[in-house]
Amino acid sequence: MSDSKDPKNSGSQRDPDNSGGDGKPPQGPRNPNMMSRGMVSWLLMGGLVVALFLMFSSQQQRPKEVTWLEFKSLIAQKAFKDAVIVESTQIVGELKEGMAGTIAEDAPGNRVAVAIDSDTKPLFVDEMNSLGQPNSINTSSGVLFQLLVNWGPFFFIAFLIYFFVFRSLRNAGGGPGMLGSFGRSRHKVVNKEHSTVTLNDVAGIEEAKDEIGEIIEFLKNPKKFQRLGGRVPRGVLLIGSPGCGKTLLAKAVAGEAEVPFFSISGSDFVEMFVGVGASRVRDLFKQAKDSSPCIIFLDEIDAVGRRRGNGYSSGGHDEREQTLNAILVEMDGFESNDQVIVVAATNRSDVLDPALTRPGRFDRQIHVSLPDIKGRAEILKVHSRKIKMSPDADLERLARGTPMFSGADLAAIINEAAIAATLQNKDFVEQDDLEEARDKVKWGRSRKSHKIEEDERKVIAYHEAGHAIVMYHDEDSEPLHKVTIIPRGQALGVTFMLPEKDRHIHTKRQLLAQLRVSYGGRIAEDMFCGDISSGASSDIRQASSIARAMITEFGMSEKLGFQLYGVDESRQPWEQPDKLISDDTARIIDEEIKSVIDLTYGQTTELLEKHRDQLEALAQALLKYETLNRDEVDRIMRGEQLTKATVSDLLQAEKDKAAAATEAPSAPPAPDLNDDPPGVMPSPA
Repeated sequence: MSDSKDPKNSGSQRDPDNSGGDGKPPQGPRNPNMMSRGMVSWLLMGGLVVALFLMFSSQQQRPKEVTWLEFKSLIAQKAFKDAVIVESTQIVGELKEGMAGTIAEDAPGNRVAVAIDSDTKPLFVDEMNSLGQPNSINTSSGVLFQLLVNWGPFFFIAFLIYFFVFRSLRNAGGGPGMLGSFGRSRHKVVNKEHSTVTLNDVAGIEEAKDEIGEIIEFLKNPKKFQRLGGRVPRGVLLIGSPGCGKTLLAKAVAGEAEVPFFSISGSDFVEMFVGVGASRVRDLFKQAKDSSPCIIFLDEIDAVGRRRGNGYSSGGHDEREQTLNAILVEMDGFESNDQVIVVAATNRSDVLDPALTRPGRFDRQIHVSLPDIKGRAEILKVHSRKIKMSPDADLERLARGTPMFSGADLAAIINEAAIAATLQNKDFVEQDDLEEARDKVKWGRSRKSHKIEEDERKVIAYHEAGHAIVMYHDEDSEPLHKVTIIPRGQALGVTFMLPEKDRHIHTKRQLLAQLRVSYGGRIAEDMFCGDISSGASSDIRQASSIARAMITEFGMSEKLGFQLYGVDESRQPWEQPDKLISDDTARIIDEEIKSVIDLTYGQTTELLEKHRDQLEALAQALLKYETLNRDEVDRIMRGEQLTKATVSDLLQAEKDKAAAATEAPSAPPAPDLNDDPPGVMPSPA
């Protein structure tokens, strides 16, 4: 993986996030306003803690309230420790130790109080004097002081709520504050120094690399294009199936272009608050214009760019439409000298709004398609750079055996092969590991420990042998690669084919060959097992879909001719007519489909009857060995005997190996007495 840097351009690199070129935070002095705000916030939080502590402590230390009669009884018992305190609203007394009694046994701090007012205060004081109870009037505890003690913490908490919440609501459109962050864009800024992916890491999509390379060249040297009056495209839309490399291509742009790279996902715009998405769009484009020239990458733009007015809206305010409107306005509002390019990626271009894909907004639409055999080989080479591959590993053969695989699938194959080789303590990744990893990614992990009854194994063996025989002898079928009756994924057995080349179109003869291959399993069951099973359900589904597509979509019926009878995928579901075909046409379609199926079914029966002995020999070999490759099938077709180990031999070898591993520690080696001096006992170790 190359990550070369140009020292000549390092000085001109923009740094919009105010970070150093090495990714470290800035070393300059901080903003004093930011420091003062942080100090105020910490002080307020500390004050909140103190207020809560005072409030709870004041509640816990409040004396127990008693009646005047109970208070007088305590005076008569000489229960008070010192003089009682006469305040404006109460008389408070502290009890002696051991004098609490039943009246104030649970009094906090061993203190009791009786409530008074302006009328009863002089009466209670005179009566205490007559009883000989010392008392003193607390002149400092006025009404204002009591209010501060009792209600001060509540006022302070209310002030904090106002400061942190209500004051921040005014800045919710994108300003600072706790709630103001909702309106800020959540994009990530990536510079060349922080990106490890370059165009050298992208393979199999050469045309897309060339088109995206033009964008990078414009950002590096805009005057070169302005010399003849050319204008850079406003937007670039990457379209392709999942895993084809759209996001990887965008990351390569960040690694190649010497400009800031703003990346954000379409789902990051939409929030629970109405208007937040549009606010984030405006904030994103504002920062991008301030940092131009730059690139904005919108991943999965179909999350907010769906077609408007599709009839599914409830009629209320649609947050996605507001976000889409903001994107349309911002892209259309670029000035001619704004060197801001928007790169978006989606795998659902059919649902995008036409206003988003018109010229002037997304001027270019780059289709990132599935790689061909040459592209798959290049992708495998890229992903195997850091993998220790065996000299016998043939990536070209693996590329030929992975048609319709995406770049992500191929990367998973290399990774799974490396994991499997590591678990087997191999020094290199071998071809067998690559083959097993391909089957695992395509069909799932093999379930070798799955217990299948012998009668079911027989049905599965003849079923897969029927597929293999038709695939082997049919001239229009793809070549046979491997056949196995080991369960893998949801399948109880699999017959693999190895295409000689990529096919972008399928002829009528090839489609009929696919039908014949799909019938082979069911016919073989009927011929040798005396019954049919449900194991052919997926074959029936595949054959039915192929036959119906031939008649209704591909125009391969002489009676119906060159006409579409299926659903028009270019139209929206609500634009389809209520009735596509008449009843008579539907009857003819059913007859034509049945005619094609009956014709190919009869041809497959004749082929299997002709090679009945080979089918029997192949099924017996599958029951014995479980997995056969193309070379072994060739030997069986020639009537030769296989000499490789059977499944029973392999299981017995594994059992013997496990038994030897468990018995080895239980028998310690006998000590060698010859090495010890005479008269010395051997060590217990």
